[in-house]
Amino acid sequence: MTDETEAEGHRQKMAKRKEVQDAEVASKTVTEKGLLLVHTGAGKGKSTAAFGLVLRMLGQGRACGVVQFIKGAWDTGERRVLERIGPLCEWHSMGEGFTWETQDRDRDIAACRAAWDKAREMMAQPDLALLVLDELCIALRYKYLDADEVVATLRARRPGLHVVVTGRNAPAALTEVADLVTDMVPVKHHFAAGVKAQAGIEF
Repeated sequence: MTDETEAEGHRQKMAKRKEVQDAEVASKTVTEKGLLLVHTGAGKGKSTAAFGLVLRMLGQGRACGVVQFIKGAWDTGERRVLERIGPLCEWHSMGEGFTWETQDRDRDIAACRAAWDKAREMMAQPDLALLVLDELCIALRYKYLDADEVVATLRARRPGLHVVVTGRNAPAALTEVADLVTDMVPVKHHFAAGVKAQAGIEF
């Protein structure tokens, strides 16, 4: 059990912490803003975190969309679930798999261009609250899409639309205009110990 002196010290510490936290919250004046979020880095969890935001937004009763740029060949658990949501969640897997699998640059460029056209079409939907552009950073890294065009379009989107971009090696032009950038840093990964991708964890 905590003695009275320790308990009082803790109470005073938390009271000061609350005062600081309340002042920080009170200093924020923007109540609503469509955010551009970037999940990048070499660590696992970029797309997983994005799909978590989709679930959160759907829980608020608001429409979401997903456009996958590189992925598409795998039948994933998140895709199965979110496609069942119905009209509140629109899903498009438009990639043909990892670039080292296709080994065809023209084909990859065509697939990414089609995915980007779909993304722009969805950004114009007035009821869409959140759009995930999964692995868009990979398409930009390999120059399958023009980074300046993509960034300009994202900046010009309607004010209330949240967009989440995922993928390794996010270009500087994208991170500079983003409202939130998370760099997933790998500390330890089971793949390095010989464990293959597993249903429910990787897909």
